[in-house]
Amino acid sequence: MVRTVIFDMDGVIVDTEPVHRYAYYRHFEELGLEVTDEEYATFTGRSTKNVYQYLKDKHGLAQPVEELVMMKREFFNRAFDEKPDLELLDGVRPLIEELHQHGFQLILASSASKSTIDRVMRRFALGPFFSHLVSGEDFPRSKPDPAIFEYAASLSRAPKAECVVIEDSANGVTAAKAAGLYCIGYNSEHSPMQDLHHADRVVGYFQELTAEQIAAIN
Repeated sequence: MVRTVIFDMDGVIVDTEPVHRYAYYRHFEELGLEVTDEEYATFTGRSTKNVYQYLKDKHGLAQPVEELVMMKREFFNRAFDEKPDLELLDGVRPLIEELHQHGFQLILASSASKSTIDRVMRRFALGPFFSHLVSGEDFPRSKPDPAIFEYAASLSRAPKAECVVIEDSANGVTAAKAAGLYCIGYNSEHSPMQDLHHADRVVGYFQELTAEQIAAIN
């Protein structure tokens, strides 16, 4: 019986991807980098620090990774605060509320920075539903490395066999499975070109999930 649900954030709870894309490409332009849509798609589910380490190694960028991250974050924060139409993804708040009402422990495990996670929690008043907020910036390697989900599962009051992950990216699903966790792939229209075939189950709408169904997973 499942008692803990571990949520990814970007592309699962809120669609900040357009804001991230805008911030990244503004910064890429400033740095004189050309990044294709196909290459950018591989960044989904990876931390900003990991992305810039990759770009620094590939292009020989002179700036320290930490400085590159902060420059991109400035673009992101400005766009996030100014974007009036940023909303939770359809059906996710009712699912979160239903799971909470049925006594599930909810944990957030996102590649996003702590500042971005805090911004989303404040804007949408989601903090009270989650027992722990885990940021990818605390780990040296990003998804598909399983460390973030292994740590999130260690925070659960239930054993690993009673935890489920909800993810929208290929990197995230790979990380969840490598951590030995059941994974529900969310086929989000906001996360294109993601191969979710290795998830245990794939849904296109959160209305397909109920607390009763999730509890019965074994």
